[in-house]
Order: sequence, then C-alpha cells, then structure tokens
Amino acid sequence: MAWAYLLIAALFEVSWAVGLKYTHGFTKFWPSAGTIAGMALSLTFLALAVRTLPLGTAYAIWTGIGAVGAAILGIILFSEPFTPWRVLCLLLIVGGIVGLKFSTA
Repeated sequence: MAWAYLLIAALFEVSWAVGLKYTHGFTKFWPSAGTIAGMALSLTFLALAVRTLPLGTAYAIWTGIGAVGAAILGIILFSEPFTPWRVLCLLLIVGGIVGLKFSTA
C-alpha cells in the first residue's frame, strides 16, 4: 500500500507544480486554492508512504516523478522546449526512479 500512497503523492506533486503556473504568483484565487490543496494532499500521501518505505527512496521517487511529470506537462501545456538533451535527461531521471524502486524491498 505504501507504493500506492507514494504514486498518489507524486501525482499530486505534479498537479501542484503545474498549478503554480496558473496561480500567477498566487494572485488568482481558485488556481491558488487548488494548488495549495494539491500540496497538502501530496505531503499527506508522502507521509503515509514513508511510514514503511525508506525516506531517501520515497523522497527521491516522489521528486523524480514530480520533476518528470512537470517537465512533460510543461512541454505539452506551456510549449516549453522539447529537445533531445531534455528528453535524455528526463529518461535518466526515470531510470533512477525505476532503479530505486527495484532496489527497495
């Protein structure tokens, strides 16, 4: 169950990271409220996951999924650069996430 909590936490991290763009510096109420809710839910599920998962592994996977998800959505939603170097770096992060997952019992 801890791995499911971690995945949910990471998805909420992606949501609040993308939500930050829509808050316009927390000047827009509803995007700001949604972003803050995403932050709270992300941290809540991360806290549930680290009850049984190693902290270093859980935190690295949480931030890794958040970084990759935010980067992909930045490309899709905000026309951020889509370059071979960027893709390579994102694949390296994914490789690290997979490696950490399989190195943890």
